[in-house]
Amino acid sequence: MRRVHRVRQVVNYVNLSTPLGLCIARIGGATTRRGERGLVYAHGYRIPFPIAGAFTVGNVILTKHEDGYLEGRLLDHESRHATQYAACVGLPMLLLYVAASALSLAICGHPASWNLFERLANLDDGGYPRVMPWWSRSQG
Repeated sequence: MRRVHRVRQVVNYVNLSTPLGLCIARIGGATTRRGERGLVYAHGYRIPFPIAGAFTVGNVILTKHEDGYLEGRLLDHESRHATQYAACVGLPMLLLYVAASALSLAICGHPASWNLFERLANLDDGGYPRVMPWWSRSQG
C-alpha cells in the first residue's frame, strides 16, 4: 500500500468516518473485504438509500452490486471521496456533502452535477451527467 493511502486509512479511522462506514455496511447487510488502496469494499448493501451505484463513508465503499463492481474509473472516483473524508476531518463531510447536493439540485436539478465533492472526484468517473445550470439553459 502506498504511504498516502496508509495515511488516509489511519486518518479516516481516527476521525471515526471509517468505523461509521463499517457500521452502515453491517446494518445494510453488506459483505466486507479489504480492497485496494487501503479501502474496504462492502458488497450487497441492501438499504435503498442513497440512490447510487456506490457511495463512500470514510474508507468504506458500499454498493448493492456484487464483488467485482468496484474497479477502474469508479474505484478511482470513490477513492477520491475517501480522501475527501480525510481532508474534511471525517464526519463533517456528511453534512458538507448533503449541503453540496442540495445546492447542486437547486442550481441544475441534479444532486451531483454541481456538487463540489462529486466534481472534485471527477463526475465522469462516477458516471454522473454534466447538467447545465438553470440560468444558462436556452429559453425556448
